[in-house]
Amino acid sequence: MTVTPDLARLRSDDSGTSDLLRSVFRRHAAGVAVITARGPAGPVGFTATSLTSVSADPALVSFGIGTGSSSWPVVAEAEHVGVHILGEHQQELAATFARSGADRFAPPTAWREGPEGVPVLDGVLAWLVCRVAGRVPAGDHRIVLAEVLLGDPTGDGRPLLYHQGRFGGLRG
Repeated sequence: MTVTPDLARLRSDDSGTSDLLRSVFRRHAAGVAVITARGPAGPVGFTATSLTSVSADPALVSFGIGTGSSSWPVVAEAEHVGVHILGEHQQELAATFARSGADRFAPPTAWREGPEGVPVLDGVLAWLVCRVAGRVPAGDHRIVLAEVLLGDPTGDGRPLLYHQGRFGGLRG
C-alpha cells in the first residue's frame, strides 16, 4: 500500500520555509571543511558543510558563505582560498571555526602560511589551495566557485561529519 502525503497540509507559508529547510538539512549528513583566506588584517576562516566538487576539467569546487559572516568581506575580495577536509579528531577545530567571535587562528589552532599566502591548517585529512573563479549571489549567501591549483590528499584518519546539529564520525 502506498501512502500519499496530503501536499496541501505539508506546504508551509513563506515565513516557515527557512525553518523547514533547516529542519530537513539537519537530517542530511555532510562532510566538514574549513575555508581560509588571507585579508589585509590577517587570516580568516569558517566551517563549511556546503563544499561540493563541481567539475573535474577544469578542477572546480564550490562552497557557500553567508554575506553576514565575519569572513565574507575577505572572501569577497580574495583571489585565493584554502579548502581543508577535517578528520573526526578535529571536532573542536570545526567548532572553533564555526563560533562567532572566536580567535580562530590562535593556539591551539596549528597552521602555516601556504602557497599564494593562503592559511593552511595542520593535521587535516586533505587540503587544497584554489583560485577564486566566481561568486554567485544566492539569497543571503554567495556560492564561491574555486579552481583547484594544488593540495595534499595524504592526511590520516576518517572524515568528520555534521548531522543533527552536531559534529561526529562514521560508525563501523
